[in-house]
Amino acid sequence: MNRKTLVLPALAGLLAPALAACGSTDGAGSASSPIIVGVASQIEATKAAPAPLDPAQAYDVDAWNVLRGTFQTLMRLPRSGTTAVPEAAESCGFRDTQNEQFRCTLRSGLKFSNGHALTAQDVKFSIDRLRSINYTNGPVSLLNDIDRVETPSDREVVFHLTKPDATFPQKLATPAAAIVDSQVYPRTSLYKGWETVGSGPYTLRTEHSGDRLTKAVFTKNPEYKGGLTVKNDKVEMRFFDDSADMAAALRKGDVDLLGRGLSPSQIKGLESSKDKHLMVQGMPGQEIRYIAFNTKDPAVSSKAVRQAMAQVVNRSQLIRDVYGYTGDPLYSLVPQGVVGHINSFFSKYGDPDVAAARRTLEQANITTPVKFTLTYSKYHYGPDTGREFAALQKQLNSTKLFDVSIKGVDRWQQFRTDASHGTYAAYGMGWFADIPDADNYIAPFIGKGNFLNSPYRNEKIENQLIPATRQQTDRNAAGDDFKQAQDILADDVPYLPLWQGKQYVAARDNITGIQWALNSSSALQIWELARGVSS
Repeated sequence: MNRKTLVLPALAGLLAPALAACGSTDGAGSASSPIIVGVASQIEATKAAPAPLDPAQAYDVDAWNVLRGTFQTLMRLPRSGTTAVPEAAESCGFRDTQNEQFRCTLRSGLKFSNGHALTAQDVKFSIDRLRSINYTNGPVSLLNDIDRVETPSDREVVFHLTKPDATFPQKLATPAAAIVDSQVYPRTSLYKGWETVGSGPYTLRTEHSGDRLTKAVFTKNPEYKGGLTVKNDKVEMRFFDDSADMAAALRKGDVDLLGRGLSPSQIKGLESSKDKHLMVQGMPGQEIRYIAFNTKDPAVSSKAVRQAMAQVVNRSQLIRDVYGYTGDPLYSLVPQGVVGHINSFFSKYGDPDVAAARRTLEQANITTPVKFTLTYSKYHYGPDTGREFAALQKQLNSTKLFDVSIKGVDRWQQFRTDASHGTYAAYGMGWFADIPDADNYIAPFIGKGNFLNSPYRNEKIENQLIPATRQQTDRNAAGDDFKQAQDILADDVPYLPLWQGKQYVAARDNITGIQWALNSSSALQIWELARGVSS
């Protein structure tokens, strides 16, 4: 997802030592006051994307964090680890040896927040609705392999898949498979606005300014029946346009916890703070950043142009000069720490080499300098994105092989819409894993219906390698096929990986449950947070 987060077998051990609470309530509210979570991002409604909290449209990390608190899915990821467990379901599992038929039995007595009963028919409605609406920039591609959904009874759901998919249980744990009320949500159109009707651990009240969400208030749902234990009565998620304002709010005690969106200087400032009630923890992460190419655009349609860029981009310089070592160079779409990762781009191109890039362009009879625009979202990926693209521009143009201009786009939804329509030759994107599996760093980017609407196609990846990996219940056994796919992408360069981010969580020291704040897909688990006492 654009989202959209961490692939670790256990996150608790990384966070617990530094972020455990210990003893008075200094400046961060009483034990009964809401826990305030700061988010430096925008969730907005636009003409092209009018329903930012509808599971059929929402497909970014911030919107998904809202949906996870208010909707149920049949499955969910556990506190730590990567194996999905039942949530709205009482039990789920494949009922054949080919991983093509998946059956679930719902918990009894499930209800939506409006009091309506939640049945198997609502599950079928939700999946069929997602696929019927087929929103261009939405998460529908995650469930494209469903052939049909059957409901033998009010509590039984059967998914028939078009092909084997061992990752299907994990996909049912994403908000793409959120269960909506069939009596409220329209079958063939989006549910516009800011309201939600779900059966999750919280009910939701929102505040917005014009077309932007400013606050999401989560109140513990007394009717919730699922596998989660909710540790608090209320959480407020506040959205900041400026990460500096968000960091200042944490220092003042107006915010209890924050994570994504801080600049390197803000992270270092919080780490060096003399405030004994402020804790900051860094950890490995699997958020990635990359350049996407419209492979039909004349400026970058030649593979040689894209390969030459891969030969001169200096990732280490970006990490050092722009991001202050708060990330690591990335040489594949599949990041380090994920089963199946290899450094395919480094193996093929090595360290930056202008002479090699010149030869690549000369051999393809490409006239230099190659002129095009690199486009990026000004705010969605943090305050330093502009500096990153200015650095990339300087790297490319200093070779005299490229004449690159850069352009920042203010509105995220406008940026996404234009990118999917092929408006940009090359543009910057980020990705948070929908599921903690190498599949999710390759399959969503490839083939018909890919989430970027990229025209790039590769028959071997689409029709051989990805299907082969999905037959492997043991994900380690899928590693060789994933490695082949990464080597093909390194040769064709439809995407140019740049870096993977580290995760930082900052919190007041009277907040407990921080060790479970993020799961293996880096989803924010607000139900794990509680207010204790500070030291």
